[in-house]
Amino acid sequence: MSSDKKGSRRGGSQPKAVNLALQGGGAHGAFTWGVLDRLLEDGRIAIDGISATSAGAMNAAVVAQGLLEGGPAAARAALERFWRRVSLMAAASPVQQSWFDRLFGGYALDFSPSYQFFDFMTRLLSPYQFNPSDINPLRDLLVESIDFERLRAGGGAKLFVAATNVRTGRIKVFESRELSANVLLASACLPLMFRAVEIEGEHYWDGGYMGNPAIFPLIYGCAARDVVIVHINPIERREVPTTAREILNRMDEISFNSSLMREMRAIQFVTDLIDRGQVKDAKLKRMLIHSIDAQDVMAGLGVSSKLNPDWDFLTHLRDVGRARAESWLALNYARVGRESTVDVHASFL
Repeated sequence: MSSDKKGSRRGGSQPKAVNLALQGGGAHGAFTWGVLDRLLEDGRIAIDGISATSAGAMNAAVVAQGLLEGGPAAARAALERFWRRVSLMAAASPVQQSWFDRLFGGYALDFSPSYQFFDFMTRLLSPYQFNPSDINPLRDLLVESIDFERLRAGGGAKLFVAATNVRTGRIKVFESRELSANVLLASACLPLMFRAVEIEGEHYWDGGYMGNPAIFPLIYGCAARDVVIVHINPIERREVPTTAREILNRMDEISFNSSLMREMRAIQFVTDLIDRGQVKDAKLKRMLIHSIDAQDVMAGLGVSSKLNPDWDFLTHLRDVGRARAESWLALNYARVGRESTVDVHASFL
């Protein structure tokens, strides 16, 4: 029996259906790759829907296509191919780790002259000035890696990809039938690095500002009540940031977690009403919330490491993701479908 069919299936039980909520975070999205790889390998989890942003949205699209093509084994292989291509593509980038970065054994780019120059230029010039041709190698990679026509046809896991409408400041959630390379690029469009992505006359920036990820599409668009949130951005830090770089990094983390925190408050409010018998509306479901994270690891990574797609770094994060998913399965799988395995009050309120 292959590794993708092990687990409770050997006892004849059916996989438990869950929804996935995948945060964005550049190269740190390789952590999510590892989580997905382990969940797919386990065989006891069926994916109903995925709501995702930025790198999480790319993981989601790759997984959904792999599942359509050949099930969990194909999805795992597709994820590895995708991240390998990301690493190979970035090898030609002028922004690389310096020998000083490598000497100290970290994954950041803080001592890289090319990164420092790039970071300076993004603060001095807009992407409309330093990249007037709107060159983005990731666009070709997405077109080559993902069959968007097949994803738009549906029939697999429901996909929800968040982007931020630049003009209105509102969240836009693109569903499976609307997916394209531009939708994924819009969801990952950092305003200081890329020009806003135009889709049907509207312009979009990174979805993390308004939904990182958005939970409400999973509540209203999916049958499964369980939502597994895969965290990339640390919610808490022990130390108060003091350097300019640390302050900017923490500002981004708070900004990219704020929408999730708001939704968790709303979900908990409704849950409390349901538990007290004060809500009888059949349309309102009691959601079960789960969380897989590596805050201890992510908090130790500098913001510049989000731009480091070195294969050793990506596979390191993948392995961390696999280990955290393994722990979550061992501790919490029996509770899936029955109760939340994360204390929403303690974690988000």
